[in-house]
Order: sequence, then C-alpha cells, then structure tokens
Amino acid sequence: MIARTPTRVEAPGWQRELREGFSSVEELLRFLDLRTEDLSGAIAAARDFQLRVPRSFAARMRRGDPRDPLLLQVLPRGEERDAVPGFRRDPLGEEAESPVPGLLRKYRGRALWIVTGACAVHCRYCFRRHFPYDEHQDWSRGWPDAIRHLEEDPSVEEVILSGGDPLTVPDERLSALAARLDAIPHVRRLRIHTRWPVVLPSRVDARLLDWLEATRLATVVVLHANHAAELDSEVAGAVSRLRSTGAVLLNQSVLLRGVNDSVEALEALSRRLFAIGVLPYYLHLLDPVAGAAHFEVPEPAARQLWSGLSDRLPGYLVPRLAREVPGEGAKRVLGR
Repeated sequence: MIARTPTRVEAPGWQRELREGFSSVEELLRFLDLRTEDLSGAIAAARDFQLRVPRSFAARMRRGDPRDPLLLQVLPRGEERDAVPGFRRDPLGEEAESPVPGLLRKYRGRALWIVTGACAVHCRYCFRRHFPYDEHQDWSRGWPDAIRHLEEDPSVEEVILSGGDPLTVPDERLSALAARLDAIPHVRRLRIHTRWPVVLPSRVDARLLDWLEATRLATVVVLHANHAAELDSEVAGAVSRLRSTGAVLLNQSVLLRGVNDSVEALEALSRRLFAIGVLPYYLHLLDPVAGAAHFEVPEPAARQLWSGLSDRLPGYLVPRLAREVPGEGAKRVLGR
C-alpha cells in the first residue's frame, strides 16, 4: 500500500472548538471590527434561527467588510422575518416523503437519513431551517424502524447521511451506523453530505478516517462550499485526509445573491475546488425556504451565469445547474 501523504494526524478538540464558536451577533461583529449599532432586526432573526459560526470560519472573513461573502452567509438579517409569497417552511415537501422517522425516500434507489438536526454552522439560507428534527431522531433506540425499512427494500443501493450535518454526530455512533449499513447486502454506496470539513476542518480526525476507511461501502463525501475564500490551507488538508480513505470528494454550492452571483466568483470557486482535490458537482438554485428570500437569484440570471461559466472552464469544472422541485424523482437539471 502506498504511504499516505500527509501522515494522518488526529486534530483533537473539534467538539471544544464547536462550543467556543460565535453564537452572538454582537460578538461576531466586534470580532470583525464592524459596527454593532442598530442590531434589533438581526438579533430578532437570531432568536428565530440561532447564529452559530465556528471561529475557524470567521477567521477567513475580511475584517471591516460588511459585504464579505462568508459573513453574508451566516449573519442574521431583519428581513428574514418578512413573509414573502412562495417562500415556505417546508419548501421541498419533505415532511410527506418520510415512510419511517429519520428516513426520506425522495429518489429511486436511494434513502436519505436525517441523522441529526445539528450543524457546525447555521447558514441563513438553509432549506431545513424549519424542519421538525425532533420527530426524526432516535439514537437511543438504535433506529430500528429505519434499519428494518432499509433491510426490507432491496431497491436501496445508496444511503445518504444528511441532517443537519451528519458529522456533528460522534464517530462512535457513526461507526456503529456504518457497520449496520455494511451488514445490508444490497446497500452498496454511502454518501455523506457535510459542511464540517469546510467550516471546521479539525473535524476530519483519526477517528473519522478510521471508520470511513473500514467500511466496505463505496463512499462519496459531498462538501458544501459557496465561495473560494472558504477553502484555505486547513480545508485543503482536511480534503487530503478524506481522500486518503478512498472516498470520492464532490462539492455542491447554492447560488446566493451578494455571495457568489458572478461568473468570476463561480470560476474562482471551481478552480480552487479542483486545486485541492474536489470536483464541482451541483450549483443549486435557492430553495424557497421562509427567511431566505433575500438570497434569491432569479432563474434567467442563473442560466446566464452558468453559461458564462461554461465559456470559461472545461466541462469537468462546470457544476450542474439544478433546482429541486417537490414531487419530482430527481433534481431538475437546468444546465449540464
């Protein structure tokens, strides 16, 4: 076997780092040397959907810049409380797609498992910001109904761990869950959707790598980065460690007004992703979740941006432009 480079080194303390992150609007803005007056709207929005930002992610933001693209993704805004026609609490109709608590069956041959409602960062555009997580979590009982459902349906070839963010769950539990999936003969692939390696790269430690490497399942890790500035050297190291397990690394982004809605920003993101070993996968139109209307980029503008990106990059660096439509059996691809 070829020796890994870099050598696997456990980065301890990710749980402590999570606890020490920002949960106060005022504290985050002071850290960034930004004004803290007239924050009533932001503070009210944070009461509805709490601010959570790891310090490692905040450290990549530009001090003194209220339009920093990383800051805009996480900073509560008063307009989140405005009712906007077409923006709903359950924008994808997911609550009707759950045959047993914890599982969503939206796509043929795949089962999406909501393993937690917790995340390392609270993105203000999150399409599950209103999801009833309490109805879908039961670690204490070992998820018997979900496991039984998977065992009894031979059409399920792939299990997608989602949330929240599945890597919020301790590795002992994730390892046990992977072992249960390993024992189901018709399950062949494990997909993990996570933002942890981007916002808090120390999460990719030896315990995580050990159980990822041990599973017989073909593993795909889908990261979530929206801007090249998110992808510093620490993230590159986390990606390298994940790749050492044999996992395939993909990225999905959301097209966000004021964050990445320019050809230049999208091009820089794709180039940086590929440079660190991640393939651009999807560029999503915003899901119309209540509280996120201020991020919306209209579809005609999105198509124009995607076309401009396609003119600049080789095809393998151009993510699929897509949106999710409730009730459809797959994402609706608008550009590929």
